Amino acid sequence: MPKREGKKMPGPLLTVCPRLRGYRKKDLLSDLLAGATVAVMLVPQAMAYASLAGLPPVVGLYASTIPLVIYALFGSSRHLAIGPVAIISMVVYTRSSLVAEPGTPEYINAVLLLCAMIGIIQVMMGLVRLGFLVNFLSHAVISGLTSAAAILIALSQLKHLLGISGTPHHSAFGLLADAARHMGDTRGVTLLLGLASIGALVVCKRRWPRFPASIVVVLAATLLVRTLRLDEAGVSIVGVVPGGLPRLTLPGGDIAMMRALLPAAFTIVLIGFVESISIAKVIAIKERYHVNPNRELGALGLANLATAFFSGYPVTGGFSRTAVNHQAGARTAIAALVTAALVLLTLLFFTPLFYYLPNTVLAAIVIVAVADLVDFKTAAKLFAIKRYSGASLLLTFAATLALGVEKGVLMGIIFSLLVFVWRSAHPHTAELGFVDPKLGFRNVKRYPDATTYPGIVILRVDASLYFANMAFLEELLRNAVHDKPGLRWILMDFSGVNDIDGCAVETLEQLFEAYHESGIDFALAGIKGPVRDVVERAGWRTLLGQRMSYATIEQALNDLDLPVSSHS
Repeated sequence: MPKREGKKMPGPLLTVCPRLRGYRKKDLLSDLLAGATVAVMLVPQAMAYASLAGLPPVVGLYASTIPLVIYALFGSSRHLAIGPVAIISMVVYTRSSLVAEPGTPEYINAVLLLCAMIGIIQVMMGLVRLGFLVNFLSHAVISGLTSAAAILIALSQLKHLLGISGTPHHSAFGLLADAARHMGDTRGVTLLLGLASIGALVVCKRRWPRFPASIVVVLAATLLVRTLRLDEAGVSIVGVVPGGLPRLTLPGGDIAMMRALLPAAFTIVLIGFVESISIAKVIAIKERYHVNPNRELGALGLANLATAFFSGYPVTGGFSRTAVNHQAGARTAIAALVTAALVLLTLLFFTPLFYYLPNTVLAAIVIVAVADLVDFKTAAKLFAIKRYSGASLLLTFAATLALGVEKGVLMGIIFSLLVFVWRSAHPHTAELGFVDPKLGFRNVKRYPDATTYPGIVILRVDASLYFANMAFLEELLRNAVHDKPGLRWILMDFSGVNDIDGCAVETLEQLFEAYHESGIDFALAGIKGPVRDVVERAGWRTLLGQRMSYATIEQALNDLDLPVSSHS
């Protein structure tokens, strides 16, 4: 038989940048301008973030080349600008410095191994479609984490800003204590240059947000140090920045090293994906196209695998650069290719220009970049809306400052899950009473004048019933019976119950029997189809008969000789 021909659907990781097919010439100029704008912003940021990660600045440039190309080919977002970001750099330094001394070949190898582990985890998660897991990291946890991490990152740059020596610390208290111990060694010229850079960056950011202030400050400070020979006055400089294309590397390490790096790998996968997918979705909604979370995971994984084998360090999508890419008019992934090409040109021809670049200026770039991550408005809003959301944010914020990024995000997730479990085990319930024919039955706490009926209590549960919340339901029924002497009927409104499990069915059956022996019977109203299917398989049709299939509360009351009209 001849083979049937048909259109074969591509897999999430095998579709190579469909937007490059049929590319419109009219988009080229916009993509070129956007790509160039991001490149001007990325070059100094990448060098600064690499220093934050305990790596030579050129590693940041390496991480801003091949990974961008890989993501452009496989990602689903047209605007996401990937590369080094501050929080990821902090996590890299925090964990890798426990494995090897920063700046040593062993340290660089540990970072490359971490990169490969991140890439493998992301690709596997994308293939098995685990992108939904990002939904378990709440906005409160993310806000608390990023705000605290921004403060940690800024504090970690104090040693460069002041021109003092320092030892690695992972908490705000440790960083502040270390800076205080060495405060007497502050180099005035270094501090003055750093503060001037911060001032220039802040002013430009507020007055001329599209002006490439970072690269201008870098070039101006470098020229100033070179002309006045401030390096001889104690200003620390970057020194030789190797030129040329990223070198092919092969990460190595034993099981012990992999085990030590694994917590950081999962932390970066989680934080990096949340950061990427959040901004990608926001812009995709504005531009009316779809972002596939699983494909994004796979594309980020391939980008991190690429950077592991080309001398870089972990990358993800950045909020600020993506926003700039969109505002600059990017239309397709071609803009990312333009950015990568310009960074490659910088590596090939312009690295000698960075020899006299002062480290205090890189610290200034990092501090100004992370300042916007501190978000007090979200904290105030969450506390006003839901206290437990505000508590999640505050706990994550405090834990991150005190214990570091990894433990902070872990505690935030655990607390959020505990809150979720507690809420599902304590669902909203209401005793109902009749208000009027228009409003029908409403919560008696919100409508104190609602009519209730002697000998019967009407209860509504607004949650699916399962093993974890049955103890709460038992307590609810016990209190209802205690508060209603002479009770004859318990009418349960199941209109808010979307699902029920076997344990809940069994517990309810036991309650039916126990209360029947006490002279109290149950009736059910508003059962939804999926729930009715479950309880009918459990034999409730025989157990309760007509009393389990009332469509409405009114129908149940009329059948139980308590017509609504007689009490309205």
